[in-house]
Amino acid sequence: MASSSSSTGSGRVVEERRGIPGAQFVEDVQIYLTQIGLDANSALSFLQERLQQYKVVEMKLLTQQRDLQAKIPDIEKCLDAVATLQAKKGTGEALTADFEVSEGIYSRARIEEIDSVCLWLGANVMLEYSLEEATDLLQKNLENAKASLEVLVSDLQFLRDQVTITQVTIARVYNWDVHQRRIRQAGATPAQD
Repeated sequence: MASSSSSTGSGRVVEERRGIPGAQFVEDVQIYLTQIGLDANSALSFLQERLQQYKVVEMKLLTQQRDLQAKIPDIEKCLDAVATLQAKKGTGEALTADFEVSEGIYSRARIEEIDSVCLWLGANVMLEYSLEEATDLLQKNLENAKASLEVLVSDLQFLRDQVTITQVTIARVYNWDVHQRRIRQAGATPAQD
């Protein structure tokens, strides 16, 4: 998407947020069309294209949001598991846990005194960490995921505002064009009589 950051006499300042161009609210359609140098049909095509671009970006952001919303509970579960292991450390008491071997298949394990855990980092990479290092890493990952989710939510709100402004602008340009055609038809009809 092209980015713009300009001000026009017919609307508010157009801003950009993280690569998402801002939509211009059009107060006066005639001035808007003159400034962008397009006729109503070309402007409508441009606005429809921009609206589709917004929809594509919205789908991408919604996917990212859904992924983060699924990731946060997983990180919290891992933090709880590491905290449980730390709580049992030094007590001499074994921990019994059920874990999933593969989809729908579970096994029971007896966990004796341990000092480290293995964490999946992604891309089929697993590393061993001490319980303290694992807690720190998971806590940092949780904070980053929550911060990213917060940014995504605000980006989605900004994007929804731009979609609404663009839809209103499309309606205003379309209605203005219909009104102008009616005026031209009314002016042409008496001349034919």
